[in-house]
Amino acid sequence: METRNIIGIVCAAGLIGLVVWFFEHQSMSEQMMTNHMTSSEPIVAEVNIPELTIIEQLGKRQFDENCAMCHGKNATGLDGRAPPLVHIIYEPSHHGDMSFQLAAKNGVRSHHWPFGDMPPVADVSEMDVENIIAYIRKLQRANGIF
Repeated sequence: METRNIIGIVCAAGLIGLVVWFFEHQSMSEQMMTNHMTSSEPIVAEVNIPELTIIEQLGKRQFDENCAMCHGKNATGLDGRAPPLVHIIYEPSHHGDMSFQLAAKNGVRSHHWPFGDMPPVADVSEMDVENIIAYIRKLQRANGIF
């Protein structure tokens, strides 16, 4: 057999293995989230609350007024309602600050959790969302998300 054919076969086998691993990994992650979401346990049982700066305190107040009704007190999520934001899925490298801005402005189609779509939040300004982001990021750091 020619070397080129052997290299092609090895590359194809590696690619197939990678695709199988990816889909198995995705399926397990989705199943773990679905199992968790259908349990009677809170989505995030406990969150460490750090000392907040003035901006973060303002963000907490704005979060409590505009977001907590769905995302729970201290962004812990509400079972059957909305996901926790103190979760690895919402770390900055996966959901950057702009994704929070866009979510508040435009809403979000359901894509990680089985809650349905998030509607836009009409009564928050970009500055309000910046403050809310500061609060959420502080919670995430205090809880080892990043």
